[in-house]
Amino acid sequence: MISIEFLITSLIVVLIPGTGVLFTISTGLAQGRKASVYAALGCTAGIVPHLLATIFGLAAIMHTSALAFEVLKIAGVVYLFYLALMTWRDKSGFETQAISSRSTALSLATKAFLLNILNPKLTIFFLAFLPQFVSPETTSPLGDMVMLSAVFMLMTFVVFVLYGLLAHGFRHRVMDSARVQTWLKRGFALSFAGLGVELASSTQK
Repeated sequence: MISIEFLITSLIVVLIPGTGVLFTISTGLAQGRKASVYAALGCTAGIVPHLLATIFGLAAIMHTSALAFEVLKIAGVVYLFYLALMTWRDKSGFETQAISSRSTALSLATKAFLLNILNPKLTIFFLAFLPQFVSPETTSPLGDMVMLSAVFMLMTFVVFVLYGLLAHGFRHRVMDSARVQTWLKRGFALSFAGLGVELASSTQK
């Protein structure tokens, strides 16, 4: 059964700005409403492996294996710094881009997917988070975990889409100033780099 406590806690967790939120907002500003939806979809899909790992107990391996944690962490750090570098070096102006093509949509969703799947802290987080809301008296703990995961994913997608739409709403102000665009891109680049540093310094708990 989905409790009010679970919904409130999940909403707070989803609302807290992280790599997914940052990517969705930057996509909404740079490429528009439709692109931000694809970014939100990719970010949501990126948490699926972490949720499955938690549900089937694989998170315990991540929690105890220093090598597995470090390998995934290094990959995530490298990807975040790559995004930071590409964002910093991007000199093109913000403009509405056609997102109707399957390849462009897939590219956006893939970038967003990689952001979340390469973060080992998500697996550890779900290992500690989801079981708290499974009743010890339940006859189907696996079913409850799947339901909780589905609700969390739905909330993630909806909130991320709203973030992207809000960013899109500010595009007209950004489009009128090349200087604002430049500083926004630098801000996003530094934020990605900062998240990379944070992930690099993280340890297993």
